[in-house]
Amino acid sequence: MRRQGEAIPVLAEAPLLLLCSLILLVPGASGVWLNLPASGTKCVSEEIQPNVVVLADYGVIHEGQTDNLTTISVKVTSPYGNTLHEKDHVPTGQFAFTTTEAGNYLACFWIDGGNQGVETSISIDWKIGIAAKDWDSVAKKEKIEGVELELTKLEAAVRAIHDNLLYLKSKEADMREVSERTNARIAWYSIFSLALCISVSILQLWHLQRYFQKKKLI
Repeated sequence: MRRQGEAIPVLAEAPLLLLCSLILLVPGASGVWLNLPASGTKCVSEEIQPNVVVLADYGVIHEGQTDNLTTISVKVTSPYGNTLHEKDHVPTGQFAFTTTEAGNYLACFWIDGGNQGVETSISIDWKIGIAAKDWDSVAKKEKIEGVELELTKLEAAVRAIHDNLLYLKSKEADMREVSERTNARIAWYSIFSLALCISVSILQLWHLQRYFQKKKLI
């Protein structure tokens, strides 16, 4: 028979396991490496809904070099082309903003003119939503810890999932509306094409009939 005390560790871990499962369903942190060409630009993009906090750190991977450090330039733009962050001649940097537009946010990197001719690699640590939140500061400010802190994270994850689902629902409605309009236009175009073909056929028959009558073939 299982003793009652043996179930306590499993129950204590349940909120954490549920939190991890929920976090997988929402946009979070992602780390990527980019190999920048000697000349040219490389970009990364992320589709983000409005009112979401974005935090990113980037830096050149020097692999033990201490002199002639490569510097890069970076530019971050919103879906409507507004510049959110722009830096030149830096080896590392950080940008943070709260989204105001829904769509693809673009971060482009390229090697500065003085360093062109040599390929280099950069690392990007991109955090979105609850992953960008400083939970240590939240815990100190609200004086919470342990299970209570995990439940706070769980609540934030659920709220993020709910907002993401509403965003996806609105996108699906927009796409359905566009699809319905496109289908309606195609239907009217098909009807017009059919009517035009029938009209042309009738005119051809009328013309042929008059021609044969004129030639007294019928």
